[in-house]
Parts: sequence; C-alpha cells; structure tokens
Amino acid sequence: MKKLITTLFILILGTSLQAQDLNGSYSGELAVQGMQLELIFNIFPSEDGYTGTLDVPAQGASGIELDSVILQDDTLTIKSAKMKMTYTGKLTGESIEGTYEQMGQEYPLKLKKTLKTKPGNTSLASSEEALKKLAAKETGNYNYSVEDYFRTPKAFAFQLSPDGKFIAYMKRRESGERDLYLMDTETRDERLLKKQEEDLIRGFSWANNGRILYMQDKGGDENYHVYGVDVNGENDKELTPFEGVRVNILESLKEDEAHVIVQMNKDNLQQEEPYRLNINTGEVTKLYTVKEGEPPVAGYDFDRKGNLRAITRIVDGVNTELLYKIDGEYKQVKLTEFGDNFGISSFNPGSDNPDDAYVISNLEGDKTEIQHYDLKKNKKIKTVFSNDTFDVSGMALSRKRNYEIDYFSYTGEKTNIIPVSDTYKKIYNRLEKEFGDKQFFTVGRTDDESKYMVAVTSDKIVGEYYLYDVEKDTVTLLYKLLPHLKAEDMASMKPISFKSRDGLDLHGYITLPHNYEEGKQVPLVVNPHGGPQGIRDNWGFNPEAQLFASRGYATLHVNFRISGGYGKEFLKAGFGQIGRKAMDDVEDGVDYVVNQGWIDKDRVAIYGGSHGGYAVLRGMTKTPDKYACGVDYVGVSNLNTFMETIPPYWEKYRELLYKIWYNPGVPEEKTIMDEISPALQVEKIKHPLFVVQGANDPRVNINEADQIVETLREKGVEVPYMVKYDEGHGFGKEENRLDLYKAMMGFFAEHLKVEQVAPVKG
Repeated sequence: MKKLITTLFILILGTSLQAQDLNGSYSGELAVQGMQLELIFNIFPSEDGYTGTLDVPAQGASGIELDSVILQDDTLTIKSAKMKMTYTGKLTGESIEGTYEQMGQEYPLKLKKTLKTKPGNTSLASSEEALKKLAAKETGNYNYSVEDYFRTPKAFAFQLSPDGKFIAYMKRRESGERDLYLMDTETRDERLLKKQEEDLIRGFSWANNGRILYMQDKGGDENYHVYGVDVNGENDKELTPFEGVRVNILESLKEDEAHVIVQMNKDNLQQEEPYRLNINTGEVTKLYTVKEGEPPVAGYDFDRKGNLRAITRIVDGVNTELLYKIDGEYKQVKLTEFGDNFGISSFNPGSDNPDDAYVISNLEGDKTEIQHYDLKKNKKIKTVFSNDTFDVSGMALSRKRNYEIDYFSYTGEKTNIIPVSDTYKKIYNRLEKEFGDKQFFTVGRTDDESKYMVAVTSDKIVGEYYLYDVEKDTVTLLYKLLPHLKAEDMASMKPISFKSRDGLDLHGYITLPHNYEEGKQVPLVVNPHGGPQGIRDNWGFNPEAQLFASRGYATLHVNFRISGGYGKEFLKAGFGQIGRKAMDDVEDGVDYVVNQGWIDKDRVAIYGGSHGGYAVLRGMTKTPDKYACGVDYVGVSNLNTFMETIPPYWEKYRELLYKIWYNPGVPEEKTIMDEISPALQVEKIKHPLFVVQGANDPRVNINEADQIVETLREKGVEVPYMVKYDEGHGFGKEENRLDLYKAMMGFFAEHLKVEQVAPVKG
C-alpha cells in the first residue's frame, strides 16, 4: 500500500488525445485497505493535445505537473514507466471508469468530472477589500512602518565557503523576491547565482568550494526538494525530482565532496530513508531500507565518511530505541521512554577508539548533559559538560585540530557560550573585546580555520554579520540586517520568572513599550509559542514584539510546561495537559505581569501560530473574559479532525502525538479532546477573533480554520478570515507577511482601544 501511495504522488501524465473530449478536472477516490485517497486530474488544452496537473488534497499537494495520456476512441490509458504503473479507463460522458494497476496489483478507480476549486471553503475567506479596511483602522503616525519590521532584509543568511573565497547569501529585490547571490571576500564583488521564480528558495548550503545546494517546495506544501548549482551558475538542476516526496539533507561529506546524505520518503510516504546523493548528477543510492513490519525509524547517524553507524527507532509507538552497528549488526544500546533523552551528538574521530562518541543524555538526572561515551561497551566514560538549571546540548569540534572540543553552549535566560580549547578561548576573548555585552556567535569558518563568520545580535539588534580574519586579526563588517531599525529606538526584552498556580517554576519574557512610563498600565499581547513540546521562547530580537511595542502594546512570552530546555520533568509535566495546565501557565503569566502594575487587565489580546493558534482559540473558550480579542494563525481548532489529517511523514509519531496530546481511542481522553476543542466550544467565545490560514498547510489542514470561522459566523460573530492560497504552515512570502501584520495591527487598534502614543524618534 505504501508504494502505491507514493506512486500516486509522482504520477506523470502527458499529451496525445482529443481536445474536445477530455478538457477539465476529474476527481476520484482510490480505496486501499480501508483508506480513501482522493485524486484530482486537471487537464488543459495545449498545442499538441493536452497538459495538466494532479492534486492530492489529503496531503496538501496541488499543481503536480502531468504529461503522458492516450485516448483512443473511448478508452483512456495513462502510464508511468518510472513507477511501472498503468491506469486504463472507459470515458463515458463526464466519467471515466477503470483500473489502476501497479506491480501486479489492481484497484478500481472511477473518475468524475468536477469543478476545480481551491482548498477549503473559499466562500468563507474575507475579501481583499475587507482586509484592507481592517488594516486601515491602524491610524497612528509612527516612525517605523510594518514594512520596516517585516520586510525581508536586503541581504541575509550568510554562509562562508569552505575555502573562504566566497560568501553566499540571499538578497532581496525591491519587489520582495529573494535571490541567491555570491560575494568575493577579497574584491567584495557580488553576482546573482540563482533567481527566485514562483517558489521560494527555502534554504541553501555549500556542498564544496564549487557547488551550492538549495531547497524548494511547491506553494508551501513542505515537500522540499534538493537542487544544485555551480558557483559559475552552470549545472543548475533539480537533484531529487520526485513529486510528492519530502527530502532533507542529513550530512555533508567533507571526505566525499561529490555526495551528500539525504533522507526521503520516496518508497514509503510514511517513512524517511537515507540515500547517498550525487550532487552533480542526481544519482541516488539507497543506504538503508525500513522493512515492512519493522519499527519506524526516526533518525540516522553517519560518521564523517558517510558510513551509517546508528539508527533511532520508535518502539511500541512511544519508546525510542538506539541501535548501534557492532560487528556488522545493529544492536540495541538504549531503550528510552519519550521525554528521556539519549542520542549521539557526534562521533569522535580524534580518538583511537572507533566507538567513541559524544552523546546527549538525561538518563542520569533531570537535565540533559553532554557525555563522552563508548557505544560498543554501552558505557559512559565521563560527563564533559552539564548545567544544574538548564538542559545543555550544543558543542563544536575542530576538524583541523583533530576534533578538539572548541566550546559548549546552552540556552538559559540568554544563550551562553563556554569556550574550551585554548585556540577558541583566544578567538572568543578577541570577539568579546570587539562586541562587548552583545550576543555573538561564530556561525561558520573555513576549513583551515583562518576566517570565521560572526553573527551579532541582542534584544535590540536584528543581526549583524562580520568576517574575522585570524591571521590579520581584523573584524570586518559585512552586513547589518534592517539597519534602519535603530537600537536606541527598540524596546528591551526582560527575563521574568514566577510560580504557576500548582507550584512550578515558570520562566518567560516581557517586552514593554520603548517609551514605557513607570506606573502606567498598557495593553498586552500574550504570545504562546508553537510546537508545543520541546520548543521554547528565547531572548533576542523579536520583530513582532518590537512592532507591538512601537504601537504601545507590551508582549508576554511564557515558557509553559512542556517547553524545552528546563529539564525532562518540566517537559513531561505538560504531557496530556495541552489546553489544560499548559494553558493555566499562560494565564498565570498574564496575571503575573498584571500584578506587577504594567498591564491593563481589560486590554489583553492573545495571539499565536500553530499550537500558539490553538492556545488562542482555547484561551478564548476556556477563560473568555480574560482576552479582549485574539488572533489565530494556522492554529488547530478541533483536536479530533487534527488527529485525522496529519501528514504521512508524521504517521510514525502518531502514538507519540497521543502521549503528548490525547488519544481519541481512549474514552476518557476523547472526552477531554471534545471539552478542549475550541470548534466544539464556540458558544463560549465572547470577544472578536481574527483567523489566518495558509491554504496548502500540510500540518494544520485548512478545514481546521474553516470550522471555527463558519461556526462563529453562524453564531453571528464577525470574524475576519485571511487565507493565502500560495502558502502553507506559516507565511513565507514577504507580501503575505506584510498583509498579515497590517491587518493584525488594524484589528488590535480596533479592539484593544489603545490610546495614541507618541512616535519614537528614529
């Protein structure tokens, strides 16, 4: 069945038929072992016959290019030689009834002509005119516009080439598109390497000195593909041309510059498997197959030569098993329950013992620490770094200096770097002298470690990039991101801590307006983070909080139970408590900042994305009098339908989702799900709500947003509803982000009734 579903995603149609008979869209459901999968074929006339696309709505996939069809008399034949499949059907009026065959298995598939529609109920989406009217309700005369905070920086995402000759980065056009550029580090000459077309370049990395890999998906569907381009602009090609397949780069191979290791769900949509990918030709070699009936694999660990050394599997749905290759056979090293942590951070090539590794573990205590470990003996050698208050997980090794440890890192109230090697201590001290109390990080270095890329940031600085030349001992500014935002105009982000109503120590951050006057009570936007498990809010520049502060609003971030970084007991305290005690923590944070005298309790808004969007809806149904208004951004509204529409690559985590959230198969938990699903509790919402959704979202299906909007409107509540049909789980395109924040500020201006504040001086 899994191979069959994969086939459906990468089906290729073509041209050679009669235009008068087949023009239009045809929908049908394929039944496979109790599963119903809708396919929509969209056929259009072309000069030599037809062209078309394929949609698979259940997977958030649309616009998959088609190309190979034969219509003889009334018999339609569709073939895909690549996937060894054939569909043959009889055309009768507006229906096609036939058989889908693949690898000896046959399935009936009836297609019926249908009206091509956009995802979701398009009649619910607010018009562009209505959203512009909403945005226009923000009438303040402020020194910085929404564009000033959220336009894409002129240049960003800098990466140093291994030999230090070039810096690759993304550069913004005046129209908002983002192209990939190269700069010569000596001459500072720059040139366009790859122009953005319809789809965003989602990320890139140096494969070697002569070639760059970049990632793209289609319209935000998160099925990322790998592309490659030489530094001279030649040999630009897609390397993983598998429709409906999600690809991630796992390892770059310093010892083999012609290949990288990727993982793909090409042969099984529910399971990523590793491949060695030739970065020039696109040739792939499969390195491991997860066999039918085996536990699903969640991760792969390779050594520097590209040898698969360890596998992490999910056992019984909720436990994690680490298998390590010993004498040619994968053997169990650890079996841990979810929340407990034991994983390989890095093998230790500097050791004479091939089984030496650095592991991240919390099996001996509450906090995660870094250990030196013998995997074959399954024995800890020693703890090399730990912290009593926070989880630690970051470390850096020097390839040049036989993999000596350069530094450790962890996130507390701020990010902390702990230099270890004498070499890095000198570098760190030099940079500390240069940048003072600002946060700085070495985010890249050349293979010979003669040059370092340094990123500098703070709660008031978006980011600055510098090049540190070790031999010349020079620090050279490359770019300042959004330099028009002056640090002296920005608001401070202050760490806070308080007790939950049941006694847990909670941490978070409050951002008060830049011109805040002591004793004044201002409106608040509380912003629960997404995830929610293992994610946390951090100190640093937050453009949303700065925008809100510039308009007179404070912003509260609470790291509620189940957030990461505070130990496993704090994480596990949130299991089965999403929407309940985790929501209590958010409310306790609001009460804390109100009690400090900073906040007007009658002017509190709640805004968030993904799980944060769910928290918005849950908050407005759980404690409807607490929030004057809310903004739900790609949030879950019904836990029942959310569990039914997860993407296929999440399927192996279903039991973990049940453990973290709730299991609909357990009557008591199903009752809780109903009680805390906002779509089923809409009558409790008292105050205005603004809903925002990407139509192609593979994680939170658009039906989640449609449900809450439709139900509220039936109740007579006016709900602005922004839908972007070229986006997925969050808005990646600049013009869409700007539309979102402009409308949001108009919404807040209308419903928080903030007093006019004087603009800050730039």
